[in-house]
Amino acid sequence: MGPHAQRNDTDTNTNTDTETEKTAGEHTVPHRFTLMHDEFGDTGFGHEQYEGLRTRPPSGCEPVDWGGFALKCERPGRTLLDAVSDTVTEIRREHGLVMNSLGIEDPGEWLDTDKNGYGAQIIAHLLLTAAHRASLLGYRRKELVRLLDAAGVG
Repeated sequence: MGPHAQRNDTDTNTNTDTETEKTAGEHTVPHRFTLMHDEFGDTGFGHEQYEGLRTRPPSGCEPVDWGGFALKCERPGRTLLDAVSDTVTEIRREHGLVMNSLGIEDPGEWLDTDKNGYGAQIIAHLLLTAAHRASLLGYRRKELVRLLDAAGVG
């Protein structure tokens, strides 16, 4: 793992809501998305910190060079956010690396009513990017969750 890779060594349960919802009988479907490790500095696709992911990517993901390290994935989930969350968690646990972007350069304005469409990709991208940058500034999970709660996210 490189000097700028993020680790989350605390025991964080990321599946509290999704575990319950998945066991309630809702079906998973495949979702396509790309995850990137958007890193400042000299950490291109061939950097040593990505060796494990290049040789042992998660099932359904393929390493790609997008001017940096990325994974093109088709993974199951109840929703797109479920599939992205499960994949980010798996990579963090197995490789010690936090994928922090969906590679969307300009989220801009969008209107989408599909919970698994382009709007969901923008939401996942913004949340991963915000979490990464908040971590760089020293914010903790509790502070981010407090902000989401204050914004009325149910």
